[in-house]
Amino acid sequence: MKDTIVEIQMSDIVLDDNIYPRENIDHKRVLVFVENLRDGFKFDPIQIQLCPNPDLSEKKALYRILDGAHRWSAYKKTGRTVIPAIVKTLNEIDPLLYAAKLAIGPKQLTETETRHTARRAFKNNSQLRSSEIGKAIGRSRQAVDTYIADLRAASLLALDLKIFCLNRLGIPQDRIAKRLSLPRRTLLDHLTKMPGLAKPLYSDLAKGFTISQVAKKHGWPEPMVWSLALNEKSDQARFKSLQWGIRTWDLWNFMECDKRFGDEWPGRIPAQLVAHILYFFSEQNDLALDPMAGGGVCADTCLAMGRRCWSLDMDDRPDTRPEIEPYHWDLESKWDDLPIMNSKDKPDLIICDPPYFDKKAREYSEQSISGLSRKDYLKFLEKFFLFLKKISKKKTRLAFINSDWRDFQNCPAGKEDPHQAILIVDYHEILKKTGWQLSHIIQAPMSSERFNAGVVAAMQKKKILGVVSRYVMILK
Repeated sequence: MKDTIVEIQMSDIVLDDNIYPRENIDHKRVLVFVENLRDGFKFDPIQIQLCPNPDLSEKKALYRILDGAHRWSAYKKTGRTVIPAIVKTLNEIDPLLYAAKLAIGPKQLTETETRHTARRAFKNNSQLRSSEIGKAIGRSRQAVDTYIADLRAASLLALDLKIFCLNRLGIPQDRIAKRLSLPRRTLLDHLTKMPGLAKPLYSDLAKGFTISQVAKKHGWPEPMVWSLALNEKSDQARFKSLQWGIRTWDLWNFMECDKRFGDEWPGRIPAQLVAHILYFFSEQNDLALDPMAGGGVCADTCLAMGRRCWSLDMDDRPDTRPEIEPYHWDLESKWDDLPIMNSKDKPDLIICDPPYFDKKAREYSEQSISGLSRKDYLKFLEKFFLFLKKISKKKTRLAFINSDWRDFQNCPAGKEDPHQAILIVDYHEILKKTGWQLSHIIQAPMSSERFNAGVVAAMQKKKILGVVSRYVMILK
């Protein structure tokens, strides 16, 4: 089928450096094209594709150039407002390699440009074969292998680390393969390398290197190194190594988060809090479920505490958090497409730290339950607790973390409307209604340091009573 040539507004086209194979525009060549245009010369149409991101440039261009950057530049210099173009749909074809293959004009790609193009293409898609890249840039497979040798080694290590982490957390092989887009046979090949992968780290740990030193030297996330260093140790020994004192009463007061575990995240909870839940209400190798994983504190802490962990979250971060499988708890859905559904294994412990009602709603995604109305938020929790019961076994414990919510902003305590509040007793009523039996209530207050002296003075003047309460409710 012959390509259709259309007239496209110049302002709708952008030169995207991400898919431009050359180092820069040859301005002498552009000036030649300008003279050709003034002499009435007709150029072949340029080739463009729809921008994958319309906000690629400040002008929010609709298309990006695949071939014809110099012709497009010449049109701009002559003040033309439209340019003949062919809009291409590449489907599975890499746009950078497609553009490189078309760079066959009077000036071929230089050796530096071909090398950079090969490396950029591999960074974009590490599944590309050397022969595919070589065919596009006019180089042999052996030459491409040389170009990308270090990138391939780093890519393989990154993949091995993802597999190591997911396997260590007890995620089934079929879900690992799906999560990492790997054939099962390839995954099995990688799994056989797992014991050998950790040997250099065990060696350095035995020599007395610190966890952070070993992590930095070998490029491993620190929680994964902790999982190696603490292997086969008792829970008490793990707490001691992590320098966490064990709280033996029902008041777990942690003033700050341990930065070694979890990402910066709205409403992030301390790893010490998660560790205490694991210590008192689970055993090593038990399976924990974190249905709203956020920054991954629970998974990281489970690695250090020797527990398996399945994590879900609506924000998908396959590169940085592959262990957190993407899932959106939509109030109107049946949730029968949950990744863990139909699994033979069921959680021993569910750690549920949902986005709190209204708090930090602006920092979460627009789809977060934090932004629901009070009525829908409570309706969601009722449906959610029923569903958690459905996917649990009789001995499963639920650790529900939440706090009182009162609309105290600029409102004196004596004038607050109790019908607009959601208190911990309200959550308990829903939990009780859905069949969960309360066994423990643990105080785990949030830090009051978020209120500075000026804020405190203003609150005192207006008789505003703030909220730092937070509770861990343990249920069966």
